[in-house]
This record gives sequence, C-alpha cells and structure tokens, in this order.
Amino acid sequence: MNRSEPLDHLEHLDKELVEELARVARVTVREELREQTRKQRRTAVLYGASGAAALYAGGAVALAVGLALAIRLSGWAAALITAALMAAVAYALRAAAHSAGRGPHPPHRVVGGTPPVAPPGGLGMPYPPIPKDPPRTPADMDDPHR
Repeated sequence: MNRSEPLDHLEHLDKELVEELARVARVTVREELREQTRKQRRTAVLYGASGAAALYAGGAVALAVGLALAIRLSGWAAALITAALMAAVAYALRAAAHSAGRGPHPPHRVVGGTPPVAPPGGLGMPYPPIPKDPPRTPADMDDPHR
C-alpha cells in the first residue's frame, strides 16, 4: 500500500481550501483598496476646494491692497505695487515649498560599506557593473575544487 493513497481523497479539500482562502483574500484586499480610494478622493476634493478658496481670497486681498493704495496713488501705480507685492509673496512661497520638498540629503560617506558607484544626484551607469568573479551556485559550494 502506498502511503499517499489514504491522503488522495483529501487532495480536493486542499484545493478547495486554497481557492476559498484566495477568494477571501481578494475580496478583503478589494474592499480595503476601495475604502482607501474613497478616503483619498475625499481628501483630494477638499484640497482642491481649499486651493480654489485660497485663490479667491488672494484675489480679494490683492484688490483690497490695490484699492487702498489707489487712495493715495494713481490707479496704475497702485496696481504695479500690488503686483510686485504678490510676486514677492509667490516667490517666498515657492522658495518655502522648494526647501520643504527636500528630505535629509544622503551622507557623503557610507559607514560600514562602499560608496555608491554613481553620484547621488546623477543618473549613474545605464547597466550594472560586471562582477569580478562568476556567480556561485550551491553545487559550487559543495565542491571545494572549483
């Protein structure tokens, strides 16, 4: 009597169990992704709405500053000063966003290892370097003469 014969009738149970587990996993992942997508969509809509509101608020502030300056100056001078102020604010915001987007830069020296082949900001080599020794397989490690 072959030892696998008594277990042959259980083989279909294993397949059914694997298929059921895979189906449950797919459904669970699909539901989780759907929930995350819904939350991200809502967040994106809120960010977009806040950006539009900020744009209108900036326009209202620029108009108010221009009208306030127009009390003492001519209309074109008030508009020119308001435009210069808005450009300065835009430049300051751009500089703040540019510096905030950068994380900590990589160390210049690698502790306990070798430095990278390419510079950190460069494209590097288009292909990996050729190794000095050919790759070893487990069969090579068993044979000491190789």
